Amino acid sequence: MTHPVLNVEDAPAMPTRPPEGSTRFGATVAPMGAAIGSGGLGAMYTVVEPGKRAFPFHNHLGNDEMFVIMEGTGTYRFGEAEYPVRAGDVCAAPRGGPETAHQLINTGDSVLKYLSISTLDDPDVVEYPDSGKFAAIAIAPGADYREAHIRFVGRKETSGDYWEGEQ
Repeated sequence: MTHPVLNVEDAPAMPTRPPEGSTRFGATVAPMGAAIGSGGLGAMYTVVEPGKRAFPFHNHLGNDEMFVIMEGTGTYRFGEAEYPVRAGDVCAAPRGGPETAHQLINTGDSVLKYLSISTLDDPDVVEYPDSGKFAAIAIAPGADYREAHIRFVGRKETSGDYWEGEQ
């Protein structure tokens, strides 16, 4: 059985992979849910340097998220609003359209550390309002997001026809 307790500082961490030369994105993340045996909830510890954000502004059509700010200060973009956040704050990110799009930005002078908690409904569709993209992601039978069975990122206007390639 998996050990049901894991300290965030002991979780195996990995850097995110922002576009080469990006000055806006960059973080270290440590997925924790599966490591402690959680099958229905995901958890990820995220550390973001000043001036950076871990992920693009996005919303999920299939999953709910929340963020617990553990250290530092920042700005929480949610829909069209922005909220200052600090250690002890809890931020909601319910599933929905662009009105629930969200992003944490480290606007402070020290690292921003937070714990993300999410449902794990699979598949999920994620929209990126800033860039006009969407992602369709089906993890199973893959192990995790990086090894997803299907991951497609595109734009609605470049969609193929339903019957394309069929005989």
